[in-house]
Amino acid sequence: MPLAVYVLGLSVFALGTSEFMLSGLLQPVARDMGVSIPTAGLLISAFAIGMVVGAPVLAAATLRLPRRTTLMALLAVFGLGQIAGAVAPSYGVLFASRVVSALACAGFWAVGAAVAVSLVPVNARAKAMAVMVGGLSIANIAGVPAGAFLGQHAGWRAAFWAVAGLSVVGLVGVVALVPRTEVPTGDDQPRLRAELRIYRDRQVWLALAATALSGGAVFCLFSYLGPLLTDVAGLDEGWVPTVLALFGVGALLGTVIGGRIADAHLFGTMFWGIVASTVVLSALALTAHSAVAAVTLALMLGFTAFFTAPALNARMFNLANAAPTLAGATNTSAFNIGNTVGPWLGGLVIDAGWGYPAVAWTGAALAGTGAATTAAAMRVHRAEGASRVIATSASSAGREAAHDLAADPSRTTR
Repeated sequence: MPLAVYVLGLSVFALGTSEFMLSGLLQPVARDMGVSIPTAGLLISAFAIGMVVGAPVLAAATLRLPRRTTLMALLAVFGLGQIAGAVAPSYGVLFASRVVSALACAGFWAVGAAVAVSLVPVNARAKAMAVMVGGLSIANIAGVPAGAFLGQHAGWRAAFWAVAGLSVVGLVGVVALVPRTEVPTGDDQPRLRAELRIYRDRQVWLALAATALSGGAVFCLFSYLGPLLTDVAGLDEGWVPTVLALFGVGALLGTVIGGRIADAHLFGTMFWGIVASTVVLSALALTAHSAVAAVTLALMLGFTAFFTAPALNARMFNLANAAPTLAGATNTSAFNIGNTVGPWLGGLVIDAGWGYPAVAWTGAALAGTGAATTAAAMRVHRAEGASRVIATSASSAGREAAHDLAADPSRTTR
């Protein structure tokens, strides 16, 4: 695996720490800002909304820019967003800083994913994406619990300052190790209109739906895992960083194993991973009052959730082989649509007075729907073969390559 791919994974560690650390900071943030837990939870949705909007917009806006320069600029903006959050005087300013940081994060994910898959052969795409997703897993093991620990002992603002520092480390790594790319010219220039053709294919929409439902299922519960552990399972608030770290351990194991399996068994990895998440969430809803069960199932949920992530990403790149930047952007948006809807639905359930176990049931329902969507996508793929709508550049070479890919499904799909 090229070293640059690991550098991208390191950068994602900083991004992921910021994205997910609020799950362990909801209580101190809510107290400091004078808002309810569900209102503080909307800060998670704010980040996800920024990701939803930012991924396709920034992917389109930077389509003809050097990718390395784009990555550097986005990391710089992300770091500034973290500083703005650290000094935010009000909930509104903190909310806005989350959106700005998310826009930069989304653009980095879209462009970084395209760079990662461009550096490896087709049959190693899931492994490359596993490295990037692994940055999220390690963020959950180390970054998120560390953020919760800082929030409890040095104030939640210290966590934002720490992430700003991590973004500087990621920026240095990109500058030093990600290879330079020339700006495409002439017939080699990517064309947005051509890349947009991928959205004519129903296989693309089924893949996006599966990603959104899978993400929504997990983060519906994960966003409120801290309060569930303290208010339902009866654990002391000091246990929250440890349990979040266990979730991250499960996520890392799931990413590594899923990444190794997905290239050979793409649909099986997607389907059975989402089914497993459905089972784990249902079990958590039934046993949330047991501290041992809640801790164990948190680890298992991390595993099942991230087991599917490399496959979900690789599936989209396989479908949209000739539009890699939009493919990465669109899948990022789909994942974060789930991250937006999931916490929002969880907040509605809490506000309705149904309790935190009902949040787990809501996540299980989303996961079950995601498994059904994946099964439908599998049937369509078997009936139609490879994607029939493959975006190409205006160059004849690009058109010929896309034609070859469509004629030989084994080159782009598993």
